[in-house]
Amino acid sequence: MANVTIIGTQWGDEGKGKVVDLYAEKAQVIVRFQGGNNAGHTLVVKGEKTILHLIPSGILHNHKLCILGNGMVIDPQVLIMEIERLRVRGLLPDNTRLLVSDRAHVIMPYHRSIDLARESHLLHKIGTTGRGIGPCYEDKVNRQGIRICDLMDEDVFRQILMANLEEKNFYLTRRFQMEPLDGEKIFAEYLAHADYIRPFVADTSFILAEEIKKGRKILFEGAQGAHLDIDHGTYPYVTSSNTASGSAATGSGVGPGAMNNVMGICKAYTTRVGEGPFPTELCDDTGQYLQEAGREFGSTTGRKRRCGWLDLCLVNQAIRNSGIGGLCLTKLDVLTGLEKINICTGYRMESGETINNVPAGMKILSQCKPIYETLDGWSGQISDARSLDELPKNTRKYIERIEVLTGVEVVLVSVGPSREETIVLKNPFLP
Repeated sequence: MANVTIIGTQWGDEGKGKVVDLYAEKAQVIVRFQGGNNAGHTLVVKGEKTILHLIPSGILHNHKLCILGNGMVIDPQVLIMEIERLRVRGLLPDNTRLLVSDRAHVIMPYHRSIDLARESHLLHKIGTTGRGIGPCYEDKVNRQGIRICDLMDEDVFRQILMANLEEKNFYLTRRFQMEPLDGEKIFAEYLAHADYIRPFVADTSFILAEEIKKGRKILFEGAQGAHLDIDHGTYPYVTSSNTASGSAATGSGVGPGAMNNVMGICKAYTTRVGEGPFPTELCDDTGQYLQEAGREFGSTTGRKRRCGWLDLCLVNQAIRNSGIGGLCLTKLDVLTGLEKINICTGYRMESGETINNVPAGMKILSQCKPIYETLDGWSGQISDARSLDELPKNTRKYIERIEVLTGVEVVLVSVGPSREETIVLKNPFLP
């Protein structure tokens, strides 16, 4: 039975939450494999909006097992808040539908303090969310992180915490002239968090292996987007984890042979939160129209998203890096009403040379000018369409052109924010 990995093909905010929610209906297990609460998935089901930052979107379906994988960094306070909100709505009646990897790393208060202090002192901002994600991954790589399993052991937790605080307080007080953090206060607070989440903690890699043996269908859910990948993204304006599909194996603890189909989520235009080059950005009335019509505000930070035309240089690079075999086109309805629609098919460099890839150097990328192909737009609402035949002719042409220029089949089209406003063309779980 095929398993499916879902990633974003742009700079995040592509609508992965809705697609994961839709595909979760076909799966038995949904796994989040990287990132932390710097990501947010917004879902609209029967008119009710749900925003999730850590728990996989599949939790809105009954009888699905949702897993927070070892590749994640987890803020216990945020996790507990999400669990409580779901319980109030009757969506998480017991502890059997949600598991947290004992190997995931824990975001500590000093991670958040360092994150905010650094960003405020930078001359050229990165645009982090200030949630402590980067500093937590730093400690992980530096072998001084606190894992969920460490948090479960009072003695081990105290030993690592106090050793870390000695260094972190020195850094915060000397470098940023901040007040030192109280170790005993943090210790007591996090022991309470540990007691709350203890029933959810498990060796999720082992459980996933057992589920795969049983022939269960697994959905691997990524956060952010391909161009926020620490290796393959627009560095340094990236997140601190690998967002490409290869991370699904390491971030969940299963072998790469379990990854059968990779679906790429592609917004019908391009958006970006935070800093960094953006070749197709529209700083005009059209950009304002996309921002307002698409309600482009970050679900995690509330920041206004920068908007621009669809950039297929970005999308095609994500397709190459992640082995994407199908595209899920989202927010197509937002383009309704535009007389002309542009698609970026390449970049013209300052030297006059044209390229089709995304340069590694940010100075070079910032100097690139988009090469556009212009298509006719369409009018009239398309949110009621449930098949391609019900879409306007020019809308279908736009979809077909994306398929030609990427060489990848469009397998799903979202024509509105709700679960029902979707045209499903192919079931990715079928061989």
